[in-house]
Amino acid sequence: MGIEDQATVEEPTEPPLCGQTNAPNKHLPAATKQEDRRQHHRLQSDTSRSLVDNRHPKPNPDLVNPDDEWTARAHILQVAQLAERARTDLEDGLAQAEAARRLEQDGPNKVEGAQGLSVWKIFMRQISNSLTIVLLITMVLSFAIDDYIEGGVICAVIVLNIVVGLIQDYRAEQTIMSLYALSAPTCKVIRDGQLDTIKAEELVVGDLVSLNVGDIVPADLRLVNGLNLSTDEALLTGESLPVSKHPERTLDRADVPLGDRNNMVYSASTVTRGRGTGIVTATAMATEVGKIAQLLRSTSGKSSDQTPLGLLFSRLKQAVKSILGLDGTPLQTKLSKFALLLFGLAILLAVIVFSVSKWDIDDEVLIYGICVGVAVIPESLIAVLTITMAVGTKAMASGNVIVRKLSALEAVGGVTNICSDKTGTLTQGKMITRKVWLRDGSLAVVEGSTNPVDPGSGSVVWASKDRNDEKKASMDGIHPKAALSSLAESFLHCISLCNNATVSDGKPSASDLDLVETSTTSTVPTPEWTAVGEPTEIALEVFAMRFNMGKQAVTISEGTRLLAEFPFDSSCKRMSVVYGKPGASAATVFTKGAVEVVLPLLDASEADKAMCAAQAEVLAAEGLRVLCIASKTVPLTQTLTEKREAAESKLTLLGLAGLYDPPRIETADAVRKCQRAGIQVHMLTGDHIKTATAIAHEVGILNRDMSTAEAAVAIMPASAFDILSDADIDSMERLPLVIARCSPSTKVRVVEAMHRRGAFCVMTGDGVNDSPALKKSDVGIAMGLGGSDVAKEAADMVLTDDNFASIVKAVEEGRRLFDNIQKVSEHAVNGSIYQFIANTNIPQFLLHLLVSNIAQVVLLLIGLAFKDTENDSAFPLSPLEILWVNLITSSFLALGLGLEEAQPDIMLRPPHDLRVGVFTREIIMDKMAYGFFMGALCLASFTSVAYGVGPRSFRSGSLAGNLGGGCNSGWNGSCDAVFRARATTYATLSFLLLATAWEVKHLTRSLFNMHPEIYKGPFSVFRTVWRNRFLFWAVAAGFVITFPVVYLPVVNRAVFKHESITWEWGVVVGCLVVYIALIEIWKAGKRRFGVGRVAKVEADV
Repeated sequence: MGIEDQATVEEPTEPPLCGQTNAPNKHLPAATKQEDRRQHHRLQSDTSRSLVDNRHPKPNPDLVNPDDEWTARAHILQVAQLAERARTDLEDGLAQAEAARRLEQDGPNKVEGAQGLSVWKIFMRQISNSLTIVLLITMVLSFAIDDYIEGGVICAVIVLNIVVGLIQDYRAEQTIMSLYALSAPTCKVIRDGQLDTIKAEELVVGDLVSLNVGDIVPADLRLVNGLNLSTDEALLTGESLPVSKHPERTLDRADVPLGDRNNMVYSASTVTRGRGTGIVTATAMATEVGKIAQLLRSTSGKSSDQTPLGLLFSRLKQAVKSILGLDGTPLQTKLSKFALLLFGLAILLAVIVFSVSKWDIDDEVLIYGICVGVAVIPESLIAVLTITMAVGTKAMASGNVIVRKLSALEAVGGVTNICSDKTGTLTQGKMITRKVWLRDGSLAVVEGSTNPVDPGSGSVVWASKDRNDEKKASMDGIHPKAALSSLAESFLHCISLCNNATVSDGKPSASDLDLVETSTTSTVPTPEWTAVGEPTEIALEVFAMRFNMGKQAVTISEGTRLLAEFPFDSSCKRMSVVYGKPGASAATVFTKGAVEVVLPLLDASEADKAMCAAQAEVLAAEGLRVLCIASKTVPLTQTLTEKREAAESKLTLLGLAGLYDPPRIETADAVRKCQRAGIQVHMLTGDHIKTATAIAHEVGILNRDMSTAEAAVAIMPASAFDILSDADIDSMERLPLVIARCSPSTKVRVVEAMHRRGAFCVMTGDGVNDSPALKKSDVGIAMGLGGSDVAKEAADMVLTDDNFASIVKAVEEGRRLFDNIQKVSEHAVNGSIYQFIANTNIPQFLLHLLVSNIAQVVLLLIGLAFKDTENDSAFPLSPLEILWVNLITSSFLALGLGLEEAQPDIMLRPPHDLRVGVFTREIIMDKMAYGFFMGALCLASFTSVAYGVGPRSFRSGSLAGNLGGGCNSGWNGSCDAVFRARATTYATLSFLLLATAWEVKHLTRSLFNMHPEIYKGPFSVFRTVWRNRFLFWAVAAGFVITFPVVYLPVVNRAVFKHESITWEWGVVVGCLVVYIALIEIWKAGKRRFGVGRVAKVEADV
């Protein structure tokens, strides 16, 4: 039945053996070394009965075989055997000199991979992309032909690109390293018989380490002794509940799974209760954590079957792909491929230039060929893209997401599936007593609690058996205890006294009574509430404190004291305490534990037991962890306090407590937002399937109206999923939405299955065991608060609040960036060849930067037909004009578009199809149209000035016009017309780019009615352009800076090779008006015929 299934997981439903050995020690002053030493001896004496033959083994070097892998078999060795092999003493530990020798021999206890920042690697990351390599080649060619101005400008662009990316990535890595610093850097070790605190990295194999509540285990240890010791191994094994340890046990098999080695504790796990001592069996990369870290750093196992030559070829191929940037995220790969295609196109254009000149390549022809090549390359693309992503990174940081790699910022915007852990991500990661059922049929439900450790958060609704008599335990100052029945009081007595958790609000001078009175008279939760102990016990204590019946309040008010305690044990799964008043002849036994364990101990009829079991099934079906609460009052005898069987017999049932880890308040809304955005949310959890299903229903991952057949596919235990072959998984209509009891290998298989379906997935994780899945997923997101260092190292992003809603914010920010990339690219590409653009699949971000590039290519290629008096081609634009437009005018406009706010429907659209690419057919058509308009108008402006005035005009069969001679290299008396035509063309190109920046803010809406839901009327265009302040001032600056470039003496003729203009401004303004009109007509046609994604979305709305 459901309760029995639930009990198969080790439930930490019982408290520590005694309060004195548990969490309160964390709040005591630090003990002296002598006091700690005495505590250590007492601890050993408590457990020495089971280890009598193991206490003082004498190190025997003859028994130590260097080749014996005893460290991997420590769990099957007796403690005495282990001490002999480790050459250590169970009381005095290692000698300091021996420890120093071993440290020198084995090295520090550090997991490699999180040891510091590598500026060199970050630097190499910046230059490992095709566009930077293309720019480097262009720079070298420019210097080779003594064109130092152009080469110097390109060199400055390369340096800017590298510096911007280097600074951003370095800051991100610094932030991650600060998270690593949260790991415990020290530990307590016994050497030469003295307890001392040392750095964890100084531990060596054979050291004797002392553990207490709250300690992070610094290495892999074989326990020598322990008192009620439990550790949280979720980061390593995925088990969400603390695991009880038994140092006295010796396992009989070497292949026992890590989670079942209950005489071992492992590095990176945390002590949740009790204390103990252990011998270090492995440090650094030899620990289980280190093995996983090593696995992450190693290459794929696929190469193991290759021949040496094949392996060499594979590595060479991978190195080339890495250098060219062809192994990154979709945007990185597309940019790299696009840069290579641009480089090929530049070479092709140069060949065309050389062919037109009949391969008579002098300096002028060579300069012109390079000029055409430069025109097709967006030199500022990397800098603009990096800065835009850096702004997005800052926005994400304010939303509690640290971006380790800029590439992850664009990648997260295209995800189709999110695979999330449950505990601490979808939920709060803390237990709360959700429901209480009493044997008289009454039921208590906790509602509206937002802080699991605050007794004053939320309210409690009591309902009688017939549910008609409801009353609310309000927090308005009326003491809730006055309204409780005697049965309810007995229930609260039991859960508070059979408990060792400590809950306080940070006011050590206040009593428990004062604390609760304060909480019940305030409507504002106290943020200082803290709790120490087992999550289950904390939840029960908080529930009791809601009625002023916490442990301290009860013991003080009733004068009762603890007489005996029978601790939780994994074999019996229950805990009992015996309380009595001084001098009294009677005592009360309080017991709590798993339902199927406590039921046989009840003094009740079979009908009553069946009713209790049925109610437990109801609570379990709601995803609650169910505990049975019972007690009895009997005469005080010595047997009662010494024998567990006597204390736990003929108990009286009080009721049931249903506990669960509540979802975060914002989770359900975040899941709904994902579903509206076409993103499937999957829950991959190590928890019980009923608990996972209930939470999935509550947060909206599962539909409550789901049929049985649908539920069978959507909900699956990992054991059922793991036995499926890849073919079976691929044949499923869709992957499960909830997978319970999930192992690390299960997560990896889910990611691989998604990839085979062409999905783009996010995987979240916190444990070391999650690292392979984080690495394999498209975007790995680690938990910053509860995550391991190895998980953070493997992840692309880190959540600083461990909140699922922050992932959704990251997706939204990624989509905003993607939209803005499209707008920016819209401004830059117009006029390209359809097939060329279609094959590159470049995003729209490039198009803004490439609009001018494509227009320039069209202009310069056709410009080959413009022959001067020396029969050389005249340049419609000079090389410096091209660089100026690409680097100065376009760059700031592109950056302004990158800062555009998100569109209102950004999370209402489905994810873009990465197989199609972000450059859709609609975008391609837009770019072709805009580019044709811009290129044609630039040609018109050049020809109207060059041929429309002067002593000569068009002559039949010739295009000599007024182009003079030798005007490409500098000014002479015959160059007036061509220099004025260049200035006009430059001004036209600049102004058209300024207009494009505002036009591409929306793909279909008119510039004059872009926000009809906000701004109306003929002057709405002014509000539209003012909405993005940065873009507004970028346009204004681009407009103003055009004039000094045209008119500044010497600079205009000597540098830009153009001349001041007068009446030609009429041509510029005319071209601008025609360009805006053409774009508005184009957009109107799209709206009229419903062309494009945005138009269709608006039509649906």
